Amino acid sequence: MIVHLALAEDWAEAENTGEYRVSTLGRTLEEEGFIHASADLEQAEGVARRFYRHVTEPLVLLTIEEDRLGCPVKYEVPEGTTEAFPHIYGPVPVTAVVAVTPFTAPA
Repeated sequence: MIVHLALAEDWAEAENTGEYRVSTLGRTLEEEGFIHASADLEQAEGVARRFYRHVTEPLVLLTIEEDRLGCPVKYEVPEGTTEAFPHIYGPVPVTAVVAVTPFTAPA
């Protein structure tokens, strides 16, 4: 299982279309080339502290079953860090999301 932070409204749109295509805040899969994800809750909380503190819209944490994705997931180390993050190289079918949990970014 991997997780992804999402705006609740972006997830609601995905439920209507059948797939989630947002890479990260303000960037789509097409713009970024992959969807950013985290290996676990602890990693997602670190991402939230660094990038989501200013977000006032409701957030959700998507729990994704990798076997249901139908596209590659590569663990990559972004420039300037030593931590590997899962990157999803395709859209996330809503059927791959096994849990959606309200999320509040830590301060």
